[in-house]
Amino acid sequence: MTMIDPRIYLASRSPRRRELLAQIGIRFDMLLFRTPPRIDPEVDESEHTGESTADYVQRVARAKAAFALQLLARRHLPARPVLAADTTLDVDGVVVGKPHNEADAIAILTRLSGRSHRVLTAVAMADSQRLEQRLSVSEVRFRTLSADEIRRYVLSGEPMDKAGAYGIQGRAAMFVEQICGSQTGIIGLPLCETALLLRDFGYPV
Repeated sequence: MTMIDPRIYLASRSPRRRELLAQIGIRFDMLLFRTPPRIDPEVDESEHTGESTADYVQRVARAKAAFALQLLARRHLPARPVLAADTTLDVDGVVVGKPHNEADAIAILTRLSGRSHRVLTAVAMADSQRLEQRLSVSEVRFRTLSADEIRRYVLSGEPMDKAGAYGIQGRAAMFVEQICGSQTGIIGLPLCETALLLRDFGYPV
């Protein structure tokens, strides 16, 4: 296999994904999309009728990677593989994404209190020849949370940009009774699956 230039593009604004890639020594440049409310129409994050949570998160990750390739050409950037990811929660078969506001964050955390939920992160990588992806599925159980601690956590601001309204790498770690699966997948970039995907594309990891 021919070695690629050992540098990739990360199509994500997430500081947590940047930190995780750096943790395993991956050299990368950021490739940013537009920010809300000017969402890029090429990345449709709305749910489709009859779509499972796993199908949803994988479709969005693929769309992000495919659109990132288009941006490379539009911006006349050097051709390198692009890495994209998407994370969502599954609660009773329903997609739970980022909260819209503080009231929504409170409602989500109240729903997660005292029970288990699934966290799904899809990772997609693409170059001019192909697009491949992998899926990480983990289960997280929260202890029972009081209304006051939910309110104080939401007021900290930490939940507002995170799927499921919590960050396991932050203050919400004190809510977690049990994890079955990948902690880095729950954070937003499963390093095991990501490393295997990088190897598939010839990246020396």
